[in-house]
Amino acid sequence: MSDEPSQTRPRLGRTQVETGLPRRQIFGTLAAAGLAATLPPAAATAAPSARLQTEEFRLPWSEPGIDIYVRNKHPAGTDRFAGDRILLFVHGSTYPASTAFDLPLGGMSAMDYFAGQGFDVYLVDLPGYGQSGRPAPMSAPAADNPPFMRTPDAAKVVGQVVDFILKRRSVDKIDLMGWSWGTSTMGLYTSTHNDRVNRLVLYAPQWLARTPALMSGGPGPLGAYRSVSRDSAKARWLTGVPEDKQADLIPPGWFDQWADATFASDPVGARQSPPVLRAPNGTVADKDAYWAAGKPLYDPGDIRVPVLLIHAEWDADLPSYQAQEYFTQLTHAPYKRFIELGEGTHTVMMEKNRMQFLHAVAAFLTEADPQALN
Repeated sequence: MSDEPSQTRPRLGRTQVETGLPRRQIFGTLAAAGLAATLPPAAATAAPSARLQTEEFRLPWSEPGIDIYVRNKHPAGTDRFAGDRILLFVHGSTYPASTAFDLPLGGMSAMDYFAGQGFDVYLVDLPGYGQSGRPAPMSAPAADNPPFMRTPDAAKVVGQVVDFILKRRSVDKIDLMGWSWGTSTMGLYTSTHNDRVNRLVLYAPQWLARTPALMSGGPGPLGAYRSVSRDSAKARWLTGVPEDKQADLIPPGWFDQWADATFASDPVGARQSPPVLRAPNGTVADKDAYWAAGKPLYDPGDIRVPVLLIHAEWDADLPSYQAQEYFTQLTHAPYKRFIELGEGTHTVMMEKNRMQFLHAVAAFLTEADPQALN
């Protein structure tokens, strides 16, 4: 990595304040002038009735010129948070965090919801995904390079982002949340960095597979990345959903809203005909080498913080048995909880029962004394 200052300091990409949010997340107002005084002049764009503040950062990665995209949302006018009110989210194998965790479905994203609960909320797009840089192998045909962004590499990026947040907010620990492959990333990181984690949320946890996976790297030798079409994304989403339940699972317009944002995040893939989304194959390589081969990539017994597993009954990507068996491996968590939501898939966070999901996660993260006897 270069030692140039511009590559060793996080860069503020944008700061903005959002207004007109749903009534359930309204905070007190903050004068525009007061907020602007706390921000760099070029970045201050405040409104008189600001409620949530958004900031974006780009951190350097090991490949020069490739950065890591981090987004933050928090109550406007607040810059001090306890570690147990700071939450970092990482995505799964194929789709970025920025178009899932901060997608304003019905006018409110998951980030909006948690920030509305008083959290300092962050998401990270790993290199090769979303708003982060595309490593060199993605500029060549997939077959020219081996899979990249393996789970240990992803956990290292998470560690870099955690360290950035700890320093930024002057805290010792934060909460972590991973989705799908992101549960392996966050689980692996926590197993070796328990001292930096308050609570751990694993949404659709990955564990040893006894059934074929929906995700594959395509025919032939596994290349650096794979390409996913919009139609295949919709078909995968609905796999395992009873036919009579498919029509109302995803509220009208929500899939298109997500797909438009997600496929636009890969400009090179978007220019293909038909458009595709390219995703690194490191996760597929790990699936084949570990989870499908009956070999754990890490030991959940090394996790020594409170853990919530949250899952939905129609998840065909990582079925219920994986979450149930993973739960039994958490032998050293101070306490653990497993919630199975009805009528939802691997993507329940963006479906009709999303509020059940959000409420359950928030309850776990905010309960004051979960082990009290009365």
